[in-house]
Order: sequence, then structure tokens, then C-alpha cells
Amino acid sequence: QVQLVESGGGLVQAGDSLRLSCTGSGRGFSNYAMGWFRQAPAKEREFVAHIRPNGDTAYADSVKGRFTISANKARNTVYLQMNSLKPEDTAVYYCTVDTAAGKRFGQGTQVTVSS
Repeated sequence: QVQLVESGGGLVQAGDSLRLSCTGSGRGFSNYAMGWFRQAPAKEREFVAHIRPNGDTAYADSVKGRFTISANKARNTVYLQMNSLKPEDTAVYYCTVDTAAGKRFGQGTQVTVSS
């Protein structure tokens, strides 16, 4: 069974940086794409970024140039470096992994950006 544990959220000011981490347990992680979604209050959950096993990455337009996703396959860990944070980045951030049985989400970590 796949499990994901996120960490690194917190309260920061606009313009600050944060790095989120997510470590997965279970078999086959090196073969799975991993990524991040987020959900702001009263909004739909939205895609943020993902990284494929071959290292290819993709980002939502709203975070391009500010966020960077990376992975340490040996540790089954994916990171999200978030720079130049804005109040509109405030959300619960969820780690995801695309397994053969479908997309799995972590429990989420809160990121709050004050203006």
C-alpha cells in the first residue's frame, strides 16, 4: 500500500520561500510520476507540478518561474521549492503519486502566505 507523508508547510510573508517535502512508502516508486496539487479555501483542488521518472517536469502557469519540483529516487522523496510566494499561493498542498491503481494523495500540508 502506497503512503505519502508531506512536511515543510508553514506561515510566511509574501516574497518568502518554503520547501515542501514528500516521502513515499511502498513498492515501485522509482517507476511513478510524483507531483503536487493544492486546494485553497472554497476552491477546487488544482494541479501545481509533477515530475516523471525520466526527470521531465511540468508546472501550472500560475507557478512557473517561481516553483521548482525535484525528486530523490533513492529516498522516494519529491520536493517543491517555492520562491517569491504570494498570498494567492495560500492553500493546502497535497503530494501525489501516479500508481498503476490510480493517483494517490497525501494528507496535505498547509501553506499560508501573508501580505
